[in-house]
Amino acid sequence: MDLPGAERVTGRAAVALTLAVAALSVAVGILGIVDPTASFGPLARYIPPAVSQVAGFTGALTGFLMVMSAFGLRRGLRVAWYSTLVLLPVTLLQGLVQATPYSVPLVVLSVVSFPLLAAARGRFDEPLSLSTSQLAAGGALFGVQAYGTIGTYALRGDRGFPGVATLLDAFYYTLVTSSTVGYGDLAPVTQEARLFSLSVLVLGTASFAIALTALLGPAIEARFASALGRMTQSQLESLDDHVVVAGYGDLTEPILTELRASGRQFLVVASADTDVADLRERDVDVLVGDPGDEATLRRAGVDRARAVVAATNDDGEDALSILTVTEAYPDVRVVAAATEQENESKLRRAGADAVISPAVIGGRLIARSALGDRDAEREAADVLEDRGAE
Repeated sequence: MDLPGAERVTGRAAVALTLAVAALSVAVGILGIVDPTASFGPLARYIPPAVSQVAGFTGALTGFLMVMSAFGLRRGLRVAWYSTLVLLPVTLLQGLVQATPYSVPLVVLSVVSFPLLAAARGRFDEPLSLSTSQLAAGGALFGVQAYGTIGTYALRGDRGFPGVATLLDAFYYTLVTSSTVGYGDLAPVTQEARLFSLSVLVLGTASFAIALTALLGPAIEARFASALGRMTQSQLESLDDHVVVAGYGDLTEPILTELRASGRQFLVVASADTDVADLRERDVDVLVGDPGDEATLRRAGVDRARAVVAATNDDGEDALSILTVTEAYPDVRVVAAATEQENESKLRRAGADAVISPAVIGGRLIARSALGDRDAEREAADVLEDRGAE
C-alpha cells in the first residue's frame, strides 16, 4: 500500500523509538540486576531492593520482547503494533520501579513513544499469516509447558517434588527439564514423579524441536530466499487467484506496472539469466525457472491462477510457455503479446485466449493521431507518462 510521506516518516520514527526503548530496557535491567538499590526519584524510598531487582530481571526480558516487536513493526505487522502498545506501559512501570538515574531516559522514551505510535497506526496494517503447521507447533509447545506445570504442581511436596511449592516453581522445573538444561535443584523423589519427569522430557524436547523448525525455519528460509532473489515454498503455496507472468522482457515492464496499480497479486516466472535481484528490490515476486517447464509452472500455482500472461520479446519462447500451460491447465486463461504481427495467428494456435500486438496498436494510434484524433494522442501520452513514472 502506498503511504503518504509524513505517515511513512512517522512509521520509521516509531520503529526507531521502539528499538531505542528496547535497548534501554535491556541496559537498565542489567544495571538494575547488578545494583538493585532504588536510590533516585520520589519513589525510591518506597521500593524495596528485592522489588527493584525483580524489575531489573523483567526489564531485560521486556527489552528483548520489544526488539521482536520492533522487527515486526519494520514489516508493518498490525500484531506488532498491538504488542508494542502493551509493552510500552510495562517498560514505563519497570523504569519507575527501578528508580535509578539510568532509568530516566527509559521512562521519558516510553512516554514519548505512545503518541508517535498512535499517530503511525495506519502504517502498520499487515496481517500476521501463520501456516497450519506453525500454529500446531506453537500450540504443542504451549500445551507441553501447561501439562508439565500442572502435573508438577499436582505432585508437589511429599507426592514427588519436595522443592515445589508454587506454580512458578512448577513452571521453572518444567522449562528447565523440557529444554534439557536440568539444573538439578528440583528433582523427583518418587517413582510416579520420575515417570512424569520422563514424559515431560520427551514431550518437551520434541515440542521445542518442532517449534524451532516450524516457527524459525520459514523465517530463515525467507531470509536466504530474499538474498538469492527467490520465493520460499510457503510463499508459493499461499498464492491464489493471482496472475502468472511467464517470462520477462521489455514488453513485461508495462504489464507489471498495471498489475501493481490494480492491487492484484502476481508472480513473475523468469529464467536464471534475468536480473532477478533488480526485480526483488522493487518488491516483485519472482520464481527463478524456465517458464516453459511444466514443473516450474506447477510451483508457480498456475492451477490456482486467475490468468497467465506471456509477453517477452521472443514469440517462440512465449509460444512454448502457452503450449505448456494449455496442455497442463486448459481451464486457465492465457493472454499473449506478439512481438511480430505475423505471429499473432501462431500464438492463437498455440492456445492463447487473447493475443495483442503492441506494434499494431502503436501503429493505429500513430495513424489516428496523424488524422487529427486527439483521443489517440491522449492515449499515447498516458502510456508514455506511465513508462516515465517507472
